[in-house]
Amino acid sequence: MKKACLLAAFMMFALTTMAQTTKKSFTLNDLLSGGSTFWNLQPKYMFSTWWGDVPVELTVDEARRIGVEKSKSEVLFTTEGLNEILGEKLVRACTGVSFPYPDQPIVKVQTSKEILLIDFEKKSVAWRGPLQEGASELTWNPESRALAYCIGSNVFVQKADGSRIQLTFDGSDDIVYGHSVSREEFGISKGLFWSPDGKRLAFYKKDQSRIPSYPQVDITKRIAETYIDKYPMAGEETEDVSVAVFDIQTGKTVWLQNPKPKTDYMTNLSWSPDGQKLYVFELNRDQNHMQLFGYDAATGKKDSEPLVEERHPKYVEPMHTLRFLPWDATKAVMQSRRDNWNHLYLIDFKKRMYPEWRNADGGGTTCDHIAVQLLTPGNFEIRDFIGFNQKEKTALFIGNMTHPLHHTIHAVKVRNEKPKDVKYMLLSAGEGVHGASLNSTGTQLIDTYSSPTVAREVNLIQTKTGKSVNLLTAADPWQDYNVPEITSGSIKAADGVTDLYYRLIKPVGFDPSKKYPTVVYVYGGPHAHNVQASRGYYFRGWEIYMAQLGYVIFVLDNRGSQYRGLKFEQATFRHLGEEEMKDQIKGVEFLKTLPYVDANRLGVHGWSFGGFMTTNLMCSYPDVFKVGVAGGPVIDWKYYEVMYGERYMDRPEENPDGYAACSLLTKAKNLKGRLQIILGYNDPTCVPQHSFSFIRACIDAGTQPDLFLYPGDGHNMFGTDQVHLHERITRYFEDYLK
Repeated sequence: MKKACLLAAFMMFALTTMAQTTKKSFTLNDLLSGGSTFWNLQPKYMFSTWWGDVPVELTVDEARRIGVEKSKSEVLFTTEGLNEILGEKLVRACTGVSFPYPDQPIVKVQTSKEILLIDFEKKSVAWRGPLQEGASELTWNPESRALAYCIGSNVFVQKADGSRIQLTFDGSDDIVYGHSVSREEFGISKGLFWSPDGKRLAFYKKDQSRIPSYPQVDITKRIAETYIDKYPMAGEETEDVSVAVFDIQTGKTVWLQNPKPKTDYMTNLSWSPDGQKLYVFELNRDQNHMQLFGYDAATGKKDSEPLVEERHPKYVEPMHTLRFLPWDATKAVMQSRRDNWNHLYLIDFKKRMYPEWRNADGGGTTCDHIAVQLLTPGNFEIRDFIGFNQKEKTALFIGNMTHPLHHTIHAVKVRNEKPKDVKYMLLSAGEGVHGASLNSTGTQLIDTYSSPTVAREVNLIQTKTGKSVNLLTAADPWQDYNVPEITSGSIKAADGVTDLYYRLIKPVGFDPSKKYPTVVYVYGGPHAHNVQASRGYYFRGWEIYMAQLGYVIFVLDNRGSQYRGLKFEQATFRHLGEEEMKDQIKGVEFLKTLPYVDANRLGVHGWSFGGFMTTNLMCSYPDVFKVGVAGGPVIDWKYYEVMYGERYMDRPEENPDGYAACSLLTKAKNLKGRLQIILGYNDPTCVPQHSFSFIRACIDAGTQPDLFLYPGDGHNMFGTDQVHLHERITRYFEDYLK
């Protein structure tokens, strides 16, 4: 009997091995976005957009009206047809076109030289506007057909008739107009903002003349040259931000009047629907007091008092613009974490309140000068606000209401209700991670999602009823490959209370009787997460490659990471790295309970904040981790930039003990294992001073890290450099961990 059992087990192992040998193995080119074969192995994708309320599928060759039945699908135009109208081959694919007018058969095409509006029913060019050579930050308004752009650090406007107006003249390295400010913190990603009717343009001015110049080196020249990176380090001088409004009809520019003491951060600019007012979220340098102000767009005059105020002993972080109700321009939706979770709040500009400060559930205080009502109560985070169903008067959003790892689509009525009476409608599948695009009236949306069991699915959903029609169910593109087992679970944080979620990848050909080297991949910082219920629990391609080579991969989202509420994130305030490491060590303790994990062969890898965490773990727990690879690491927070660094650490003079405790320079002496630091030689985010200072500290302490540089690269590597990078990372673990 014993022999029979052994024989059966051997046969099962042999059959499994044979099945694996008949399947393909991945290369890094297959698994990384910079790889030559990466896109061949992605789930089929459906490019789509909206022509008003009409859903449209876009392919390289054509734009097709989506019909819920095949017979109702209709080709609107083709790439070849557009080029015939233009008389030359200017359009390469229909995937890049858009429909700027919901009630007109007009398609917008942008080439390297011009913007074109083509009437695809009349088969004629309706309008064309040239693009200036060297222009950047292009921002076009469909109503006025005016174009705003920058050349260098100055702002220009081109009217619909092609005439051009230069708005600023003293742009330079120190004075920058029309570009994003505050290093793109606080939700800022651009510097030019048209009013809805396209008659006024708001734009940023950034005076960074007081900011020290960090010298970067360009080695491509015969004799290497330096160039300047304006880099405001924590506690040092920061930029001076102003906002101007240009009136395209009068040709005049006014500046928003921001009396002393001047606001340090002006963010999330929002135009009123009629273009008469500009609303700005303003934040002090300490980032613990936020105010929402209105400005008269014609005069630049500031309202005498704020509309909304929030304070917090740690920090307040406005990240989203206002969204006005389509059926009532006196009300708007605001996003805030005042009550711990990122939620939607209805603000009523007409309903004035007697201002008084009240305690909020997020640990701060609020003072509302106008009526503010919570629309989305509950212990969950709203990830994206999609828009409104105008007829049903509902707000549509994506949030992790069903589970912290699942981001699903919901609708809620925009009306005055007590929190206990608010009801939500689930519009999407109740699992997975979803993305949505909404039609012009909000009656339908296109939902694209994946889950651990769904490679990709696209559905057309009615936002009133939740009824859906499947447009695409993609096949698994990896069915012919050796794919490792990927699972997810939870453990308790170091506080003994909080649930933390992880991803665990077992080696290809997993044998439970073996002991495997294990790599912990870590990020750990705010505004990012590594685990969610999308395909493969949000795996990274390199993890699959390592599992193929015989490694266990473990990824844990510690306290401080994203989408778990303000208190979860703020657990790390003023001492970045400390609580995060405690949670990661809890993950290591969990790994050590798994019989197939070799506790003597533990590695760690991460990039940016994850590079900081990797270096920190290697130096703080030198007997736990044998090998580490740290990419673009923060080494000392006093070298990091003002906006991010001071939010989470305060200024160095205000928190000297915290900065000292979180600096890795004093920990360099503790390094025992093999640590490789990798960075882009021209990194403008974690400037090279971080890594070089750590290397110097290690030399002084007699410890031996390794260093690898990518000249000409910034904070991340792309294209073939990305493949080379991961070959380098892999080789390091193969040489010293396996």
